[in-house]
Amino acid sequence: MQQGLTLKLKIKPNDTEANQLRVMQLAYTKACDYVSSYHFEHHFTLSRRQLHDALYRRLRRDFQLKSQLAESVLITVLARYKTVQTLMARKPYRYKDSYTGKWYQVRRDLAWLRQPVRFKRLQVDLVWNRDWRFLKNGQISLNTLDKPIKVDGALHYFDRYMHQGWKLGTAKLLQIGRKWYLHIGATKELPDFNRSQMRHVVGLDRGLRFLTTAYDELDQTSFANGKAILRKRRKFKQLRQELQAKGTKSAKRRLKRIGQRENRWMADVNHQITKTLAETYGTGAVFALEDLAGVRFATERMAKDHRYEAVSWSFFDFEQKLAYKTTLRGGTVVKVSADYTSQRCPKCGSINKTNRDHERHHYRCAVCGYQSNDDRIGAMNIQQLGTLWASGETHPKFERLTAVE
Repeated sequence: MQQGLTLKLKIKPNDTEANQLRVMQLAYTKACDYVSSYHFEHHFTLSRRQLHDALYRRLRRDFQLKSQLAESVLITVLARYKTVQTLMARKPYRYKDSYTGKWYQVRRDLAWLRQPVRFKRLQVDLVWNRDWRFLKNGQISLNTLDKPIKVDGALHYFDRYMHQGWKLGTAKLLQIGRKWYLHIGATKELPDFNRSQMRHVVGLDRGLRFLTTAYDELDQTSFANGKAILRKRRKFKQLRQELQAKGTKSAKRRLKRIGQRENRWMADVNHQITKTLAETYGTGAVFALEDLAGVRFATERMAKDHRYEAVSWSFFDFEQKLAYKTTLRGGTVVKVSADYTSQRCPKCGSINKTNRDHERHHYRCAVCGYQSNDDRIGAMNIQQLGTLWASGETHPKFERLTAVE
């Protein structure tokens, strides 16, 4: 299988070089907006070749882009629309029939867009060995709209990727504050996961009170407490409400910065938790997660005051980080059915939703009397589904066969 990573490389241009990079970013972003509008006006029917034939010369003339940058603009725009289409398909439009009271959903596509996608953040996509490359003296060569420049970079940790079979690809040039970065795509061929080399099966229950509850085959349980995180998220929420109430330009600018800061903080928390899990269980670990597709629909029916806490954490980002870190260590992440994982007794297998006390976060089986923390119960059931997958079942799930009325 092919594993991909995004490597972040800090570069150090001087003031003149930084100005050259900024001019290139501005031209590239404006070109992306132009191509996006053209693609929107033609109802998303044009292929890359058709866009090239129609716009290539104009991109070179009007935006002063070099040949490879003009091609990269087309690739960037089409990739962004592909991403938007994927995200829209994941969340269909839902509506309630006023006569029957039934809920229906309609799959959305790009035709639902009312305006073209805008490229607000300044960026440039640079192709490896065409627009950027490493020099023998340790510097980095970067193309600009004028002539290439040579900049220093923090390369102290790059050796592990440059000499261990990783293939470098397109780099995205970004400015964050006053610092400049290259976000470099890297890929490597890794062997497919072999179940015969499996050493651990870990069930992970994700939630709000505990971001993760991990349970393994040795009956060991670990919790990632979410109380402090929940308090911080509520502070972000309160601060945003205060700034939105002001409505001034400075408040809006600060509101944007706060949103970016919260996203970085959430990503860092997910990074720390997934790194700890991957390092704790090491080689050959199987992490079983509930398939949470569609769970957002349920949380949107919650009370408005609690909706933010229920839907704002990036569980998808958590999955992605855990997946690549586990794969690099010779393990894998599997998704299992979420049906009855919080209602089923992991000891006797009986299913009864009244066994779970949501207020006390406690579970007590009415049949065998087994009791424990409700998040731990969920992790135990998920771990059992992961064990079934490891034994050869493709789509393990619990059936309501022994329900207690």
